[in-house]
Amino acid sequence: MRWLRPLVTLAVLLAVWQAVVRLTGVPRFILPGPAAVAEAMQRHAALLLQHGATTAAEILMGLALGVLLGGASAVTLAGVPAARRWLLPVLVVSQAIPVFALAPLLVLWFGYGMASKVAMATLIIYFPVTASLFDGLRRTEPGWIDLARTMGASPAATLFRIRLPAALPAFASGVRVATAVAPIGAVVGEWVGSSAGLGYLMLHANARMQTDLMFAALALLAGFAVALYAAVDALLRRLLPWQPDTQPTDPRE
Repeated sequence: MRWLRPLVTLAVLLAVWQAVVRLTGVPRFILPGPAAVAEAMQRHAALLLQHGATTAAEILMGLALGVLLGGASAVTLAGVPAARRWLLPVLVVSQAIPVFALAPLLVLWFGYGMASKVAMATLIIYFPVTASLFDGLRRTEPGWIDLARTMGASPAATLFRIRLPAALPAFASGVRVATAVAPIGAVVGEWVGSSAGLGYLMLHANARMQTDLMFAALALLAGFAVALYAAVDALLRRLLPWQPDTQPTDPRE
């Protein structure tokens, strides 16, 4: 039932979409129906897979770099007071600059290839991961830290053996948020300037009034984003077995 209900909901939405297209008679170049989009996906399968592979690589590389850099920054901020005093204000002020406004500069600095898209995805991912892990490190149970000090643990041992494991659930929440927003950075970077990727394909399809192909690229991107989030969520649940869901479950689900 857990998987059947989303499938039923998706089927109903597709049926409503198809009904709206038929009843209103909206032109196909404005709003194609689900059948037309499915036909475009089949007709341009090779093209969609080629550009989809590029976007998927950009998202995965940006996600990996953003998580690594964000985790390292949070640990540095929590473990080095001098770094916290100097870098934390810079980190907060940096969020006042819209990340999307940096996309043209990234394309100018890193070129039209994959590097600028990976950098864009990394920037979007970096702050949620850093903020969530740093917040978890700051909110460690005080009794655990007092016990570690009583037993003579060094600050480094306290950080890596007590504070960091206790902050992993918060870190996992940040990674989930990062996974959800990772496709945004890659696609925005492709819209600003690129030679491949689903964002590039969507722009060209829109310019040629190939709306069905644009919807097909969007559907592929959405499917990959959902699959990536589900995979990361399942991995985090497996890596953090000591943090079960506390929300009561419905036995019918």
